[in-house]
Amino acid sequence: MVAIPSPVHSARASLVSFDGVALATQHWRGERLPPLLFAHGFGQTRHAWNGAARALAAQGFDATTFDARGHGESERVPRGDYHMEQFVADLLAVADSAPSADGRAPVLVGASMGGLLGLLAAGEAEEGREPFSALVLVDITPRWETAGVERILGFMRAHPNGFANYDEAASAIEAYLPHRRERKTEAQLKPLLRQDDDGRLRWHWDPALLDGPIQQSERYQPRLFAAAARVKVPVLLLSGTRSDVVSSHTVDEFLRLVPHARHVALPDATHMVAGDANDAFTREIAAFLETL
Repeated sequence: MVAIPSPVHSARASLVSFDGVALATQHWRGERLPPLLFAHGFGQTRHAWNGAARALAAQGFDATTFDARGHGESERVPRGDYHMEQFVADLLAVADSAPSADGRAPVLVGASMGGLLGLLAAGEAEEGREPFSALVLVDITPRWETAGVERILGFMRAHPNGFANYDEAASAIEAYLPHRRERKTEAQLKPLLRQDDDGRLRWHWDPALLDGPIQQSERYQPRLFAAAARVKVPVLLLSGTRSDVVSSHTVDEFLRLVPHARHVALPDATHMVAGDANDAFTREIAAFLETL
């Protein structure tokens, strides 16, 4: 018997975090448990999860996505004073705001930065007060390949003056992700760009973020290792076989640190796993959820 997908409904909302910064959220309503919470990577928005959230919501799963502070439609921090604790607190606030019908904590699906924040939140939680019922880490481990991260930051720093139009922005993304067959349309680009007072289109994220925690990210690695070793909930690590951020070395190291974790490598996917292989990505998440 073929399952008929459920109608998908999503609603936008706003959540005020601990220090008054408003975070843009989106809820994809479903009835199946456990609920899902998606946390995007550095320089992304909640829209990076639209395909996965829609597909899983069609299968009945409840899902929440949100823009991290300084990203997308969420507010920026005055004077650009960003630090890691703010992002962890935001993640916990969003998790607390969306309890399931039976009170079960959500499954966190975290890509890159979102996955690292999830490790810190889960590993540093008080005993018996786990914020997540499980973790899905998307192409990220406590130690990462520096060259891959530098490539990402190089792209983010490459266009400080923005773009004259959406076509210029599409060309920049095309050069950065040459393996993608489809060129970004204006409709797809609109959530990723904002028009400044000078009329130029610039990426949605606050430029001050580049001088914040990301510059000091490697100093957090000992803390990340300690947090990962304390994670008790089920863990799925999804990596891209073509990723330059996660390698066989960092994966093996992580699996020794978290021996109960399961690892699945998605063929032909890069660090942008959900964007490169969304169908396979959502299938693996759905299969993992069934084990819970």
